[in-house]
Amino acid sequence: MDTDQRDALQARVREAMDSHTPLRIAGSGSKAFLGQPVRGEPLDVTGHRGIVSFEPTELVVTARAGTPLTELEATLAEANLCLPFEPPRFGPDATLGGTVATGLAGPRRPWSGSVRDHVLGATLLTGKGDILHFGGEVMKNVAGYDVARLMCGAFGTLGVLLDISLKVLPRPAARETRVLEMPAGEALETLQRLAREPLPLTGAVHVDGRLHLRFEGSEAGVAAGARHAGGDILDDDEAFWFAIREQMHPFFAGNMTLWRLSLPPATPLAAMDEPMLIDWGGAQRWLRSEREAQAIRAEAEATGGHATAFRHAPEGEIFHPLPPAALQLHLRLKEVFDPFGLLNYGRLYPDL
Repeated sequence: MDTDQRDALQARVREAMDSHTPLRIAGSGSKAFLGQPVRGEPLDVTGHRGIVSFEPTELVVTARAGTPLTELEATLAEANLCLPFEPPRFGPDATLGGTVATGLAGPRRPWSGSVRDHVLGATLLTGKGDILHFGGEVMKNVAGYDVARLMCGAFGTLGVLLDISLKVLPRPAARETRVLEMPAGEALETLQRLAREPLPLTGAVHVDGRLHLRFEGSEAGVAAGARHAGGDILDDDEAFWFAIREQMHPFFAGNMTLWRLSLPPATPLAAMDEPMLIDWGGAQRWLRSEREAQAIRAEAEATGGHATAFRHAPEGEIFHPLPPAALQLHLRLKEVFDPFGLLNYGRLYPDL
């Protein structure tokens, strides 16, 4: 571990605690657009970087939180491995810490798992200035609550991530994407049918009247899955999936509020004439809308889902309001890890 960087960060947090100075955890800033603005002095964590250990045969890597994703993924690629959850970068300098803190995953997430599913352990600097280690480098190594995975999606409100251990997987031997012309409603029905079949599906996106299906795995499995799906072969499929993951596809352009809807995959389309991109086999839907936030969230909640104002958010809460019981649980966790409210206060919700 880079003890100089670690000690400097610990000293800065303890100094802020003594002076009651709020801190804004500052990485590359690639995901700073998501969430409420945070007031406070910047706590630069980008210097705490580098791969601590890498065991290709054990499918485990441990890296410091400031390590750029490009550096980590390049190291994994040399061993023919990858991060299974296909994290979006949203910027060339995106770090591992920001990836875990936001918990964002790409098109492969429903089939390979979330960021949380692949975190084995983490070293954390709390708002009390303590350095704590949770988990380890194997899948089953602790009893009780899995605190390391609790940091996924906490947006730094519970502590400063220092080191993170991840499970990685081999890169697929083959890949093919098929494109089928069909309306969104038919695409959802098709996706529900395919979900019941043993196919090596790792991506399913409907946009602009076309359903894109990505198959990955063995050459024989991919060929069989693609033939079964039918449609046309997408020649430059790597560019398409990159554009979806990084929100560079034309659908994401413009200044209208971009809503991220998390819904049960089989949820029927709402009767609305608004631009929508369906991802994750129907479980994630991107919506461009100027309607009031309350109306959009009510529709999502009625189906058992929730809605996040992902980009160009209107005034008010960015994330779906928490039920009272869940909010109380979040507040108790904040009290344990950051009792003085020093770290990224308000990034998620006003009282967190």
